[in-house]
Amino acid sequence: MRIGIIGGGIIGLSSAYYLHKAGHKVTIIDQDDLQIGCSTGNAGMIVPSHLIPLASPGMISKGIRWMFNSTSPFYVKPRWNGDLIKWGYHFYQHANKEHVAKAAIALKEISLFSKSMYQRWAKDLPFDFEYHEKGLLMLYQTKETEHEESETAHFANKHGIEAHILSSSEVQQLEPYVKVNARGGVFFPGDAHLTPQRLISGLIEYLKEQGVVFKTNTPLSDFIVDNQVIRELNSNSEKFSFDEVILATGSWSGAVGKKLNVNMPMQAGKGYSFLTPIQKNIQVPSIFLEARVAVTPMGDSIRFGGTMEIAGVNHAINMNRVKGIADSIPKYYPEMNIPMPSQSKVWHGLRPCSPDGLPYIGKSKTIKNLTIATGHAMMGLSLGPGTGKLVQQIIDQDQTSISMEAFNPDRYN
Repeated sequence: MRIGIIGGGIIGLSSAYYLHKAGHKVTIIDQDDLQIGCSTGNAGMIVPSHLIPLASPGMISKGIRWMFNSTSPFYVKPRWNGDLIKWGYHFYQHANKEHVAKAAIALKEISLFSKSMYQRWAKDLPFDFEYHEKGLLMLYQTKETEHEESETAHFANKHGIEAHILSSSEVQQLEPYVKVNARGGVFFPGDAHLTPQRLISGLIEYLKEQGVVFKTNTPLSDFIVDNQVIRELNSNSEKFSFDEVILATGSWSGAVGKKLNVNMPMQAGKGYSFLTPIQKNIQVPSIFLEARVAVTPMGDSIRFGGTMEIAGVNHAINMNRVKGIADSIPKYYPEMNIPMPSQSKVWHGLRPCSPDGLPYIGKSKTIKNLTIATGHAMMGLSLGPGTGKLVQQIIDQDQTSISMEAFNPDRYN
């Protein structure tokens, strides 16, 4: 079939990879040049440990508390916006233990499935994207966070995800080359990491060599729909026609969905990161829990990233948020002297956040030739290959490798 994929991030590229292998003629259309999206500047973590969705007990009270701190890790910009109000209402409805229990099962399945796809990619792809299975350290400094993370560790072990609660000295044993200031931590040995910019650039080059067509800097202005079928996709300069269309436009998916009468509540969660040359040789990627900052070694550099800023689809950089990331580093790694980066050195990306913390993956009921794959929030890179394989199975009407019920893209219709 002729398949058009709208969106060239990790979800779109992964879908193209598996659809091309299945024999389809694939075109990727993206409004940008594929160099600035969420898939390139993220923390590069593959995290089956992340079983608890963003919509969980306690997040609303934390969000309200953090809202008044300009350097806090989570922020919702107050504004009169109908989509935000609806999204917030759905978030509130799902921030309970019952939802977390159901979501954890679905997230575990798709996370482990996607990790297994990464293991194959590391062997099969003709380029090195620095895939390493060294686990993940969740570091905490307060008694309150220790209690919360210990509960998370017990929850993970109960669901079959290995987690070890470590003392401060046990944390230090895992990091012999850098002094760690932490009350303790939780170690998830099953997590992995990679260098996302190497993965994305390598995938793009590989897919082009395989014959996948790329139409970049091509925003779509209109969709011609007839009898519940997308007949034509129009940009300012070209018209496209496909047998099947895949919507993988990240934070823009809610707005694009509206044009197709598909209701997918979505908010853009802005995150920031910056790369710095290695000062101390970090062995294991980590997350500073109180600061919500991710730390990942990438080749001869370290990436520090974090924050979740729900402030609409925009590219304004709030340097106070970046300052929150930079200020946290010496608190956890006291021997590191990382200067505040200039604005030109700061990367930012817009994560597509559904209100229940679960992605939208599946065929649309309202548009017969539309498959949706979006809303992965901070898990896009982690769930990319798994989602791409599921998209291929859905398009080819194969039995999917995991249950898809929790990811129903029509669950808010």
